[in-house]
Amino acid sequence: MQSADTGQVACGQAGSGQVGSGQAAESGTEHPDLHGALQRFRGILAPDAVITDPQQLRTYECDGLASYKVVPAAVVLPEDAEQVRAVVRVCSEHGIPFVARGSGTGLSGGALPHADGVLVVTSRMRRILDIDIANERAVVEPGVINLDVTRAASPHGYYFAPDPSSQQVCSVGGNVAENSGGAHCLKYGFTANHILAMEVVTPDGELVELGGSAPDVPGYDLLGAFIGSEGTLGVATRITVRLLRNPESVRTLLAGFPSTDEAGAAVSAIIACGVTPAAIEMMDALSIEAAEQAVHCGYPEGAGAVLVVELDGPAAEVEHTFTEVQRHCEEHGAFEIRVAADDAERALIWKGRKSAFAAVGRISPDYIVQDGVIPRTSLPEVLTRIADLSAKSGVRVANVFHAGDGNLHPLVLFDGAEPGAAERAEEVSGAILDLCLEHDGSITGEHGVGSDKVRYMGRMFTDEDLDTMQRVRCAFDPVNLCNPGKVFPTPRLCGEVPGPRRGVHPLTEAGLADQF
Repeated sequence: MQSADTGQVACGQAGSGQVGSGQAAESGTEHPDLHGALQRFRGILAPDAVITDPQQLRTYECDGLASYKVVPAAVVLPEDAEQVRAVVRVCSEHGIPFVARGSGTGLSGGALPHADGVLVVTSRMRRILDIDIANERAVVEPGVINLDVTRAASPHGYYFAPDPSSQQVCSVGGNVAENSGGAHCLKYGFTANHILAMEVVTPDGELVELGGSAPDVPGYDLLGAFIGSEGTLGVATRITVRLLRNPESVRTLLAGFPSTDEAGAAVSAIIACGVTPAAIEMMDALSIEAAEQAVHCGYPEGAGAVLVVELDGPAAEVEHTFTEVQRHCEEHGAFEIRVAADDAERALIWKGRKSAFAAVGRISPDYIVQDGVIPRTSLPEVLTRIADLSAKSGVRVANVFHAGDGNLHPLVLFDGAEPGAAERAEEVSGAILDLCLEHDGSITGEHGVGSDKVRYMGRMFTDEDLDTMQRVRCAFDPVNLCNPGKVFPTPRLCGEVPGPRRGVHPLTEAGLADQF
């Protein structure tokens, strides 16, 4: 339907119940039907699978983005698809909003609870239902840990390609919701490229199948619409994933450069010569410092930037392309190059990169993990602009990113105990996203919009774009009970008052120095 006062597409209003800047929202006014719903949940689930104790509920008040916190009215932990279906159906019948959550490792507040709603946690649904090597696929429940899929397939010579840095703890269901990437998405793509089919509970409690065994199922790509929808279209209960055969050869290189300029030029040269590595990752001096303190990875001393480059495939091809990669690194100023001699050395090289986000806690009490995308040819200019933002604002920024596809992860450092520090960090963080858009990029590459980037959606998309997306959402969930308040900015939901449309971030204007 159309909202009479805004002319924009709207569906039922459930409210967002979200709070930012580290504030925790209490459950407050209880949904009038919550008590009855809880009684029904207790008849569906195990005795310990319905949580209402205030202290236990706080365990679930945020995901990996701790700056947004909301205490849910209740948490339920179903153990199979039928229980999920029954829980969602109860929520639908009582008009109670619900949010699905896996391991809670998301970095955009996508699994932030609703203060008057139910958090549906899939962490007990961790069965690997089938490993079908003949058809190169596996069937898993949504709570299965990403890396466990590879562990189960490894004895057969196969693995699951998507590898977010949190793959030891993140769940496949969460990966599907966010269309997660990872270091190897340059060659192998995102989660969407590795999902063949899903069983899904719709927001009204129906169990449906999306996708299928055929490589390209006829009709609209509902599977593609669901992947990356950030939990707003339903709850996945069974997922069929693609398995890949282990490559014949894998070679990993670590190159130290004087600065990110030389490292960025090397990345462009490698891609331009026709080589597609499995991964090209870059870290700057500040992120290297943090990683060294945390995991003692032994990266080249004095490096202003390092590249981690990994090649895989047939042995002859890897040998040839590896020579090309070394040459381009040397020609663009690498002062030290190390080649992993075995799996142990390869793991140590990757350990520094994989631990980078957590490691920053060694050098800063608080930080914002940002996630934007730019064309890789814009890397030198954008990194220079980020350095200028940092210098003029006095806010340190550590850069860790997937250099091969231009997916930046600037870590904006601050001390929350210092008055005004969090606000300055937010300003710099927003200015970095504006830089990405200025260079024809995106406000997110793999972390999603969630709660954190809702306010930036209007900078990237027109009202018509957002209305079209909202029509898709309303087709699945016309009463807006499924993860309400996420992805779309106001006034996309009924009953919300239009807010001011924000333009270019003030820190990207010429007078940046005057802002501080």
